[in-house]
Amino acid sequence: MTVLDTVGSPRIKMKSSRDRFTPFVLGTSLIGLSLVMLLFTLYALLVHDPFLGFVVATALAAVLGVSLRYLGAPDADPSRRETIATVLLIWFAFPLIGAIPYLISGHLSALNAFFEAMSGFTTTGSTVITDFENFPQSLFLWRALTQWVGGIGILVLFISVLPHLAIAGRQLFIAEAPGPTSETLGPRVRHTATAVLSIYIGLTVACCLAYILGGMSIFDAVAHSFTTLAAGGFSPNALSFADYNAALSWIAVPFMAFAGTNFALLYRAFQGRPRLLLQSLEFRIYLTISVVIALLMAVNLSTTYGLAEALRHGFFQSLSIITTTGFASIDFAQWPQQVQIFIVFLMFIGGSAGSAAGGIKVVRWLIVLNGSLQEARHIVHPRGVFFARLNGQVIPPKVMQAVEAFFTLYFLLVVLSSVLLVGLGADFITALTASLASVGNIGPGLAGVGPLDNFAELSAFSRGILIFDMYAGRLEIITVFLLFESDWWHVPHHLFRGSDS
Repeated sequence: MTVLDTVGSPRIKMKSSRDRFTPFVLGTSLIGLSLVMLLFTLYALLVHDPFLGFVVATALAAVLGVSLRYLGAPDADPSRRETIATVLLIWFAFPLIGAIPYLISGHLSALNAFFEAMSGFTTTGSTVITDFENFPQSLFLWRALTQWVGGIGILVLFISVLPHLAIAGRQLFIAEAPGPTSETLGPRVRHTATAVLSIYIGLTVACCLAYILGGMSIFDAVAHSFTTLAAGGFSPNALSFADYNAALSWIAVPFMAFAGTNFALLYRAFQGRPRLLLQSLEFRIYLTISVVIALLMAVNLSTTYGLAEALRHGFFQSLSIITTTGFASIDFAQWPQQVQIFIVFLMFIGGSAGSAAGGIKVVRWLIVLNGSLQEARHIVHPRGVFFARLNGQVIPPKVMQAVEAFFTLYFLLVVLSSVLLVGLGADFITALTASLASVGNIGPGLAGVGPLDNFAELSAFSRGILIFDMYAGRLEIITVFLLFESDWWHVPHHLFRGSDS
């Protein structure tokens, strides 16, 4: 008996709901994407940029969206497998269509266009653009918006705006959510999604205004505010923040910190309960690691840059890497190895669950370390009964198993990708940090993929591997690895015969 066979009853019910959920949600999402692309078509016309790519993408998204929505049903009753399939398809379809403007503009090849679009929607921030001077303004704004949408989550955005997607919304919300978290804001998932979106929009606007006051142009401020709160790191400037004044670097630091914090906790904090932030063990550890590593980097850099500049680069790069934003205030690939090791360390940490940040997430480290401690206690006291706890609550065995599976697949993917990239011609440091940066959705690495370099020099196969890494990393690894499970492809019997098994 398959998962799809366990829920529902009559054959007609199955046909009218189960097998029509994915087309409806995917179609509705693509219609939303087509409307956004239409706005960019108008913007490109306004600023006299090439607009054909946006026209084609708008038309394709609209036709596919309307067709799929017609095949779907708004009263769909999906299984767990169907909601996962929906998430997987949406996160593949959006970058695929989002790559069209890059491709038709003539600035990127088909593979590079898909790479840039996947890097955008997954908020990775790795780029293959080599000619920043001649890249159209509308495409810079488009790539920034793809990160902003990816940072909050495609489905979180549509669930909060479109009531139709609130059907089975909790399943979709959980399937897309970054990291294990039980933090919710209300009994209804649409209320939760709307609350998270409101804090996300509010912080984006505040960040944009702060950048303008700090001396950025309006266009740069808008683009950077999108990618700061998304923890994405795309910049319309080839030198990232290294080309802006020191004040702007300091302005970015708190907003990057917000991007790596659980948005549900931030919402409660801004509603008058800031104590909840400090009561969260994950937030305290996240903040402590960020500050300690920043100070350690500053101490090591002070003899080279002076104390003030060392502190700026230390705090900026510490928050940029731990939150997986990927901005650069300087080319840290040129730092001494004893400082670069802190960058690599932060690549393994990540931000908070329920934030825009990628990576492993602090809460997973807390869970696995707590579980390991309990196992050690069992060795000393074999008859004792011990429970792993987090914030005073017992960690359920299912959560512990899921975290252990995540760690296994995460490191397996990083190792395999690194080996393949070395085999395809990359040096070890480039291969390792490119894989870490892609699976963790961080963006820059070291050596050949440093913060002021790009990924265009890697071979086509290498870029293809990293596209998969970005996709898997944004969808929390396990979801994507389900595709390699044979049972996933088992077709339910009810599709071929009239009885329910």
